[in-house]
Amino acid sequence: MLVDGKIFLGVSDRPEYLNLKYGNRHGLVTGATGTGKTVTLQVLAEGFSAAGVPVFAADIKGDLSGIAKLGVAQGWQTARATDIGFDDYVDDVYPTMFWDLYGKQGHPVRATISEIGPVLLARMLDLNDTQEGVLNVAFRVADEEGLLLLDLKDLRSLLVEIQGRAKEISARYGNVATASIGAIQRSLLVLEQQGADDFFGERALEIADLMRRDTDGKGFISVLASDQLMKAPKLYATFLLWLLSELFEELPEVGDMDKPKLVFFFDEAHLLFDGANKALIDKVEQVVKLIRSKGVGVYFVTQNPADIPESVLAQLGNRIQHALRAYTPREQKAVRVAAESFRPNPAFSTEAVITEMGIGEALVSVLEDKGIPSIVGRTLIRPPSAQVGPLTPAERDATIANSPVGGIYDSVIDRESAYEILNKRAREIELQEERAAYEAEREKELARQAKEERAAAPRRSTRQNPTEAAATSFARTVANTLGREIVRGIFGSLKRRR
Repeated sequence: MLVDGKIFLGVSDRPEYLNLKYGNRHGLVTGATGTGKTVTLQVLAEGFSAAGVPVFAADIKGDLSGIAKLGVAQGWQTARATDIGFDDYVDDVYPTMFWDLYGKQGHPVRATISEIGPVLLARMLDLNDTQEGVLNVAFRVADEEGLLLLDLKDLRSLLVEIQGRAKEISARYGNVATASIGAIQRSLLVLEQQGADDFFGERALEIADLMRRDTDGKGFISVLASDQLMKAPKLYATFLLWLLSELFEELPEVGDMDKPKLVFFFDEAHLLFDGANKALIDKVEQVVKLIRSKGVGVYFVTQNPADIPESVLAQLGNRIQHALRAYTPREQKAVRVAAESFRPNPAFSTEAVITEMGIGEALVSVLEDKGIPSIVGRTLIRPPSAQVGPLTPAERDATIANSPVGGIYDSVIDRESAYEILNKRAREIELQEERAAYEAEREKELARQAKEERAAAPRRSTRQNPTEAAATSFARTVANTLGREIVRGIFGSLKRRR
């Protein structure tokens, strides 16, 4: 039942295939917890990889890691293959690279502060409009003064610099309030405590490393370890949106292709939109709409279609809907909304089937010729060919050790950037101030000494030391004696004449 140019998904009243030609028209995989979304994601990832299409997928629970190991069909897999008449079902393995923002369960993934940019960073930090404005000013100053923003310490140093020059910078760009800078600094501290310090920096992830193929022509499946990352949902969502934005900016326009250049699976997609403002949703919609022309397919995986904004949902052409539960009025409304998004099948009620399906069943509607959605089919999803379930830590480590990007991202690069430049600048200013203070003190001391010398000069002119006084007294005595003798001599002569 495998067909070239298509991914075999399963069987409804007919075999269901996803046409690779429309793989870049994006997709949606939804369903309640435990209904089979992860297995469906694995089936899609295997199908794209086998067709030579690289895949990037977030692995929330670690279950997707088994795709790197040759499958040994379990009983349910064999039974499923038999039930749907999947006669050419075989075990297989797929080339896999493991990634981890924290560098523990895969190759470290890093991006620089500059690459993230102020808009996404403000979203990550939960900043208000005023604080986001100050952050934009900080990035503008960094650009104008040649200050590289690579990691968190660079941004912190820049904020301190802006606070110190607030009057000057406010005159150029508008008010830069100390309170706003303080709020940003506190948010950065929270982000750092969530492990973001491991993410920001170099060497930054190269998009080309996500688009590799092995020697057999299979596309590498990049699996992002996300179990710990889910504890920092803002970081998780922002990273994935940044990655999409990087793909959009770096890849050339390719138009329609026989198959995508890369497929991107965004699990727990609701995290991207929870609390998002309109500007961010518009950004997501824009990227999703335009990235198709770059040959990239984006597949959102979440529990309910209502988790995705309508403007984004309208861009998703290939849809796989697992069972939903409808116990509350809100859930019943969600079921109706999900049912209305499919092209009806006269053979059954889509709304009723959504709540009746078992594990591994799904409603499938994909784009067919001319990009028209197919009539929805109640489908039994095919079993994966690789191992279902997680690898052991030793197996994961072995896969990482044999990775084609081994050693490239393992070491942190810390080149001169804003932190070092501003510290050097501050030290130079400090030295100049110390030198100026020393010169001022020296001038002050010289002035004091000169004043003392001027005050002491009159006293020195009227006061003699003991040696000088003795000599003067002796000279005065000699002069007096000689004088008296001369006087006596004169008067004595006069007396004798008389």
